[in-house]
Amino acid sequence: MLVRRAALLFALVAGGAVLFQLALAAGAPWGGYAMGGAYPGQFPPALRVAAVIQAGILAALTGVVLSRAGVALPGWSRASRKLVWVVVAFSGLSAVLNLITPSARERAIWAPVGVLMLACSLAVALRSPR
Repeated sequence: MLVRRAALLFALVAGGAVLFQLALAAGAPWGGYAMGGAYPGQFPPALRVAAVIQAGILAALTGVVLSRAGVALPGWSRASRKLVWVVVAFSGLSAVLNLITPSARERAIWAPVGVLMLACSLAVALRSPR
């Protein structure tokens, strides 16, 4: 039950991050909340493409967590045994980078998100059936 809840919470939080990235890609003026606040307002074209790629990565990571927890994507189950650790590493890196960002606005929003994603992915990785 804990694994399922952790996976669903991960999916909910990551889904919010995906929507944020897609909004940045579409031109939302939220650049101050990403990339260390280096691009306040709208992202330049290259970073908009990067935001779409980031959204895709987050969606794939979510798929791995949901598969590992047995919530969705049963065809990914075998691969998710190892890939869930990639999710844990990615989430850990994200948490650290968002904790040390020079942007106070970015840190206030995304550091807790990164820590929560790390905790949820680690719970799934450690508690899922071997």
